[in-house]
Amino acid sequence: MLEETGTKVSVSTVKRVLYRHNLKGRSVRKMPLLQNHHKNARLRFATAHVDKDSDIRYVWRKKWEACKPKNIIPIVKHGGGSIMLWGCFAAGRTGALHKIDGIMRIENYVDMMKQHLKTSDGDFVIGGVFSIHYFVHTVDHSYTSMPEPLQCTGRDSRELRFSRAMIFAVEEINNSSYLLPGVTLGYQVHDSCSSVPMAVKVAFQLANGQDPMFDTGEQCSGSATVTAIVGESASTPTISMLRIIGPLGIPQVSHFSTCACLSDKKQYPTFFRTIPSDQFQAAALAHLIRHFGWTWIGAVRSDSDYGNNGMAAFLQAAQEEGICVEYSEAFSRTNPLSRVQRVADVIRSTAQVVVAFVSSGDMRNLLEEMDRLPSPPRQWIGSETWVTDPDMLRFGLCAGAIGFGIKRSVIPGFRDFLLDLSPQKVSNSPLLTEFWEGAFGGVEEKVCDGSEDIQQLQAPYTDTSQLRVTNMVYKAVYAIAHAIHSIVCEESENSTVNCDKNLNVKPTQVLERLRRVNFSRNGYQVSFDANGDPIATYELVNWQRRERGKLEFVTVGRYDASLPLDQRFDMEREITWVKNSSQVPVSVCSESCPPGTRKAIQKGKPVCCYDCIQCAEGEISNNTSDCMICPEEYWPNAERDRCILKPVEFLSFHEVLGIILTACSVGGACLAIATATIFYRHRSSAIVRANNSELSFLLLFSLALCFLCSLTFIGRPSEWSCMLRHTAFGITFVLCISCVLGKTIVVLMAFRATLPGSNVMKWFGPPQQRLTVVSFTFVQALICTLWLVLSPPFPIKNPTTYKEKIILECDVGSAIGFWAVLGYIGLLALLCFVLAFLARKLPDNFNEAKFITFSMLIFCAVWITFIPAYVSSPGKFTVAVEIFAIITSSFGLFFLLFVPKCFIILFRPEKNTKKHLMEKTSNDIRY
Repeated sequence: MLEETGTKVSVSTVKRVLYRHNLKGRSVRKMPLLQNHHKNARLRFATAHVDKDSDIRYVWRKKWEACKPKNIIPIVKHGGGSIMLWGCFAAGRTGALHKIDGIMRIENYVDMMKQHLKTSDGDFVIGGVFSIHYFVHTVDHSYTSMPEPLQCTGRDSRELRFSRAMIFAVEEINNSSYLLPGVTLGYQVHDSCSSVPMAVKVAFQLANGQDPMFDTGEQCSGSATVTAIVGESASTPTISMLRIIGPLGIPQVSHFSTCACLSDKKQYPTFFRTIPSDQFQAAALAHLIRHFGWTWIGAVRSDSDYGNNGMAAFLQAAQEEGICVEYSEAFSRTNPLSRVQRVADVIRSTAQVVVAFVSSGDMRNLLEEMDRLPSPPRQWIGSETWVTDPDMLRFGLCAGAIGFGIKRSVIPGFRDFLLDLSPQKVSNSPLLTEFWEGAFGGVEEKVCDGSEDIQQLQAPYTDTSQLRVTNMVYKAVYAIAHAIHSIVCEESENSTVNCDKNLNVKPTQVLERLRRVNFSRNGYQVSFDANGDPIATYELVNWQRRERGKLEFVTVGRYDASLPLDQRFDMEREITWVKNSSQVPVSVCSESCPPGTRKAIQKGKPVCCYDCIQCAEGEISNNTSDCMICPEEYWPNAERDRCILKPVEFLSFHEVLGIILTACSVGGACLAIATATIFYRHRSSAIVRANNSELSFLLLFSLALCFLCSLTFIGRPSEWSCMLRHTAFGITFVLCISCVLGKTIVVLMAFRATLPGSNVMKWFGPPQQRLTVVSFTFVQALICTLWLVLSPPFPIKNPTTYKEKIILECDVGSAIGFWAVLGYIGLLALLCFVLAFLARKLPDNFNEAKFITFSMLIFCAVWITFIPAYVSSPGKFTVAVEIFAIITSSFGLFFLLFVPKCFIILFRPEKNTKKHLMEKTSNDIRY
């Protein structure tokens, strides 16, 4: 028989192959393995069941447990080898009876091994790879014996449903009249056991149709047996497969591999997917966390390409959103239990919100460990892989969990297809047989008798209420079918479609057409961008308790990455949070700072851990974490949470200082007027006539103006008041000093005129006196005019002198003009002082030299002191200093020049006679 098949196989090769598949041979023992009555019992059992469809039964194992080596009887022959009883025939699966015609040959063995596959011939074959089992027992490499084959355990009913969805889609396409009419699609469905080694093995099988365990000596040079591949579910096995099939140009369309790394077309040019990349999910999760105000979270991930790349994308998006991650732990279900326990302990003792970018198998292990010990409630934020897995709903500690999942969908007819199973139909597939026994055997390990009704079964396999990823499988098959259709079919003139099923379609052709597919199926659009990714749309799923405490998936919001950033996230329903609360959980390192304070990052900690410090002067904080400076004309309120207008301050008539200065000013003017009245009433008296009455009246008038001009410095500054106050002050004071200077010159000239031969008085008579006063005053008026024309004073708001208020004051405009006015006044005062000092020893009855000297001394002292006081006084006190200088110098002139004369006029009239004056003058001359 070996020669007929063209295969040369040695005895050792057969033994080695059988050994790899857990089919061990044993040497004859002294004590038979089975007694005769054992053999007879098994022979009767085999004879009774070998021709029945329901020939698969439990063989020495407990429900939910893998077959153990000690319970396996490798080979028990009956009747010369025509019947063989296999104990736990496939690794990790239940035992089965298999009828063999003749002796055991390699062809018979290969035929049996093919029962691990679900195949269907067609014109074009599509491969399917799913993680129908999620755990592989670790092989102990002792290097003293041949390693045992990989043993897959832990059936995933949802993944089984994915594989059935592929078969359903293929059969639906085969019955279609518009898509590939007359063409039949075939399929090969493989179980990768969520394992990289198994995925690599499957990739080789799909690439050339040759199982690497049977080395026939042929080269891998033939064309691929499949035109495209649907799967795998996990990212890491997918990457491993792409390393093999990618160089061969075989396109792979995944329904569940979401790693963002797979979008790299340089590394994975043949990869497509119908599920969005984790790059979008990571951004959506970060946006979700920021939306609910969580700034202090924990993160766990699968230690795989899916978890590591997904978490890396999330951490980057979280950093951009200002979210701090307290810890980021990685683990895998293949890690030692101590590692999973450590991750669980970290979760129990830290942040309230936990983001889990974890595969379903890894998450199942973690939650089982979390369930083992009482754990404080945590708000779980899940990635799509596990947060929409119905099998995970049994973990009540995740009640209130939220996460983004693929949109729910409806596949017409799919539920009927899933339920179209019977004991007779499942007997041809070990995978379906295992599912059937697991679904109906239950914990009681009941033997299936053919009366089971799948219509009554409540299991993830039959649950079509949450067809999310299942629809991604459905869309992937249709995408491949559309690509093949565009190659082998063409539309004729009469709108009929003609397809050539004999056309030799290469995978590279399908790859090229997949890039351009764009169609709609059951209302769902299917297309790929330049990276082979679809448009990212998600539903926000919330785990809510319903009737009798059962957890269910409830859609509470949506996220569409194709919309503008501010429109992507939309909440539709209320979320039920952890502990069945309606209040959003709080998860922050530091509470938000109250208004009026700012954040100060704690040394050595993330930016989310901070102390609250009061804002500095002039700064506020409201709803922000930092203080901001108020605008120039604003100042913080007492709480420093808002800016208010600064009060405007100026020297007002209504405040105490303004009232005092006003009273002094008006009082001084009244005294000057009263004195003028007294002088006028006694204008014919000796003392009035002896003191140059004309200049005295003019001096009193100018003093009254000096007193009154100070009023222009009080009140709200305006454009006119600013110009008036400085010009009026400058002109009136020059007029006043000019009069004093004129009186001084008259006295000096009069004394000189008494000398023999002097005619000085004719050169300084009344006309010359008037001209002198007018000339001096005109110069000041000219200076003021130039000042007003070139750069006049103007009102300004001074916000710098006081931080908390604005000083409304007059800017001098031109500093040169201002100091020129003051300098001219000072020059005249100095000249007057010098002349008065020279005339101090003249007779008292004819001059006022002494009083003028003292008055000028006071005047100069006041204004010399004024300069530093004016420069250093802040705000409105600058104006008060200037008013004080005006009033003080005016009173100095008034009291020294007029009060003594008024005293004589009013209280010593006997001295107000010409005789008295002449006598006193004579005495002074003799002296």
